[in-house]
Amino acid sequence: MLRRVTKYLWLSVSESFGGVRLALEKLVELPRNIKQSMLLGVDMAFVCAAMWLAVAFRFGHTDFVLGPIELACAAITLAATSIIFLRQGLYRAVIRYMGQQAIWAIITAVSYSTLVLGASVFFTQADVPRSMPFIYWVLAMLGVGGSRLIVRAYYQTKLRSLTKNVIIYGAGESGRQLLTALHHGDQYRVVAFVDDDVRLQRAVINGLRVAAPDAMEELIKEHNITQVLLAIPSASAERRREIINSLVGLPVHVRTVPKIHELVAGRAAVTQIQDIDLDDLLGREPVPPHPELIDRCITGKVVMVTGAGGSIGAELCRQILMAGPKELILLDNSEYALYQAERSLRELQARLGSHIEMVVLLGSVQDQRRLETIFNTFGVQSVYHAAAYKHVPMVEYNVAEGVYNNVFGTWYAAEAARRTGVETFVLVSTDKAVRPTNIMGASKRFAELILQGVAQNDYHTRFCMVRFGNVLGSSGSVVPLFREQIEKGGPVTVTHPEVSRYFMSIQEAAQLVLQASAMGTGGDVFVLDMGEPVRIVDLAKRMIRLSGYEMDHDTPVGEHIDIEFIGLRPGEKLHEELLLGTAVTGTGHPMIMRAEEECLSYTQMRLALKELQQYCDNMDCVGITSVLSEAVDGFGGHEIRHDHVWVKQGRAGQRTPATARPAVEAKVQKLFPERGPRD
Repeated sequence: MLRRVTKYLWLSVSESFGGVRLALEKLVELPRNIKQSMLLGVDMAFVCAAMWLAVAFRFGHTDFVLGPIELACAAITLAATSIIFLRQGLYRAVIRYMGQQAIWAIITAVSYSTLVLGASVFFTQADVPRSMPFIYWVLAMLGVGGSRLIVRAYYQTKLRSLTKNVIIYGAGESGRQLLTALHHGDQYRVVAFVDDDVRLQRAVINGLRVAAPDAMEELIKEHNITQVLLAIPSASAERRREIINSLVGLPVHVRTVPKIHELVAGRAAVTQIQDIDLDDLLGREPVPPHPELIDRCITGKVVMVTGAGGSIGAELCRQILMAGPKELILLDNSEYALYQAERSLRELQARLGSHIEMVVLLGSVQDQRRLETIFNTFGVQSVYHAAAYKHVPMVEYNVAEGVYNNVFGTWYAAEAARRTGVETFVLVSTDKAVRPTNIMGASKRFAELILQGVAQNDYHTRFCMVRFGNVLGSSGSVVPLFREQIEKGGPVTVTHPEVSRYFMSIQEAAQLVLQASAMGTGGDVFVLDMGEPVRIVDLAKRMIRLSGYEMDHDTPVGEHIDIEFIGLRPGEKLHEELLLGTAVTGTGHPMIMRAEEECLSYTQMRLALKELQQYCDNMDCVGITSVLSEAVDGFGGHEIRHDHVWVKQGRAGQRTPATARPAVEAKVQKLFPERGPRD
């Protein structure tokens, strides 16, 4: 019997709460002006009830009669209170997000209402106890303020069931700021701090205890943690890497707040939670730039960047803009990329308060006349040539166009610079130019040979080139691809289990390019210290684990994302190199080396260019490959198997016709008299 009664009462209470919940949800959906009017009516009901109950409490009974004077006092108080509540903004605040400011507004409004009640009672000599206004204040606060707090608590409880439980790693100032910001949102519920500072451990900060890092796994299981938020912006790269390594393998998504230099520069806020940067995984400690080197070719000069819409070009523009040039000129053949770059730079100018003139120009580096006109018109003094096709498979599919852009685009830009008296010309090169296995790499090495050849003549222009590996976050990089694949649930595609690449942050690479340009004397090949190469499969595993997933061979529980090996793409090789030989000397910068490499003479370079142009004009992919093979050290035996036009013509795998061979071989022997005919 008792069990039935208990069950009946529980069902009744549940239905009542269910009805209240349904009513609140319907109330939330009403237009805001209607909700404000209804809330005003409810508050006035609380005010009336508070006045009546205040008298009842003071008398100790409800058997009393209010006369005309008492009712007039109540009416005056009610009218004045409605105006006070409106003027205090009690109906502008959203109850479910009501904060400290709104609570103080309620206290102030009720206090003013009490003063009105006390004044009306005093001047009208109403027949009520003199302590009645004080009791009214307490009751009105309970009604007006308490009702709001109950509604807010209900919604917070409801939101808490929908939010993600998280841990903040770092109980310092940034961690506390992040906690405060998250309290006002409805996405995350912070359950604990974690910090490796023993002085903070077991302390309570803003109501949350600070745990040691070794308690992380227990906290994740206990509170069903989905994310760990790193709030350690001032930590060194090595320390960040250690912390991230300790979190790899835990079933949580690791995210972070921006680094300290981004916060100081005003480019980000503590509340901007983002995914782990790859440079955090690599743990490279960037070497502070040498301002005097950057300023030498930029400050007070007219500077131009080709390929300004690309990843490297856009970052070069940002770094140049902060170095204070006289004028910055952006050139790109992509209208949209140029628009995006300009918009980003305009925002940077606004943050810096910079008024440096910036010119945005559409154009191709294959148009020498356009380049000469620009150089002459604006009096360009420094050129950073970043315009290139760099996607290896794409160039394999479009051989002639890739060579046109990378080789002849460099030649035309260099010639235009020479003819117009540009002071410094810098080619942005790649590690794929070293013993290349693809057309893109061979074309970039040929572009280096062009500058080395031109530099042999005593021109006013200083020609040099900077060679480095992959940059993080650049277009075509594996990092954005892996993130996209992880967000879709996998699989993450890797070309080969052993493939490795050099990596550097795009900011560091751009800074080093600008610094290297100041060291050139003519024909210099600068190589950036990229650190140790990284296996791509290891990178993929880290990104998967730090996103809160496991791989199918690691554990039978949790969500899994597989790694799928798809084979090397056309023209790719397992490992990249930065040097052709071992002849390398240091510079004044610890991250920049000068490579001593053999090159073609100016005459040989011109003859090779002439021959290459003939083959490009005829779209003869085999002929193009033959010239590149002879000119570029380490590039040999490459077959054109993927060029779309070449394949469609049925010429894939074919060699140059025998009738044409003697003329080609004669030219090659003339270029390289010490060599015999090719096989």
